[in-house]
Amino acid sequence: MSSPNSLNRYNSVCSNCSKLTTTSYSTSFTLGIRSLSKEYHHPIYAIYGFVRFADEIVDTFERPDKAELLAKFKEDTYESIEKKISLNPILHSFQEVVNKYHIENELIETFLQSMEMDLNEIDYSQILYEKYILGSAEVVGLMCLRVFCNGNKEQYESLKFPAMRLGSAFQKINFLRDLNADYSLLGRTYFPGVEMSEFNDKVKADIEKDIEKDFNDGYMGIKSLPKGVRLGVYVAYVYYFALFQKIKKTSPQLVLKERIRIPNFHKYLLIIRSLFKHSFNLM
Repeated sequence: MSSPNSLNRYNSVCSNCSKLTTTSYSTSFTLGIRSLSKEYHHPIYAIYGFVRFADEIVDTFERPDKAELLAKFKEDTYESIEKKISLNPILHSFQEVVNKYHIENELIETFLQSMEMDLNEIDYSQILYEKYILGSAEVVGLMCLRVFCNGNKEQYESLKFPAMRLGSAFQKINFLRDLNADYSLLGRTYFPGVEMSEFNDKVKADIEKDIEKDFNDGYMGIKSLPKGVRLGVYVAYVYYFALFQKIKKTSPQLVLKERIRIPNFHKYLLIIRSLFKHSFNLM
């Protein structure tokens, strides 16, 4: 016979699964989430867990039925949101956040459409490139922004543009960081009109110039975020900006050969510096 606390226990188990997924896959995002006020930890872990599982289907699972797996994952996602329960702990945790913070199905659908794009080899035009970034990064930023603003519609609308630009910057840096793996292992080249045989200083500089604009637009919104989330988002910004600076200093040939990383020790130093600047309003 179940106790009155059984559902709370199940919710907690599911939440811990989302947290475990985040900590297992991303040190940088984990550090950023831990820099948020505690009330935001579960919702952002839940969003990351959902996004990560969808990404795993299209990137990691070497199976001929990846399209079917993604379609089932999509179906289960919407069913969990509608019924407010799922036996998939990641989806149960995610649906809680979707229903509590009124995250629109449109954002979820746009994200899943980008995941579907990864199922096929695509010659990315500028339009398809922007569509993919919108779904894979920008709307994820908007899901998080729904949590951060917690029903404040005016605040959400005012921060939408910088949140999307920041997500775009992060994703484009990921593209540069993972250029070799995406091309060699997955057969993907996201940057429109870029041939790997022609990836040179000029091509790299043009991409970096585009990322710098996104960074500048995204940074403008950080100071206007609610106090409890400002430091966490700033930590993510500082980490990605440091990674960006390291990539800028790396030759195109080396970017094509290896994944550029920030060592964990350096990540912790970045957090300390971010905390100092945030505490003394030096951001």
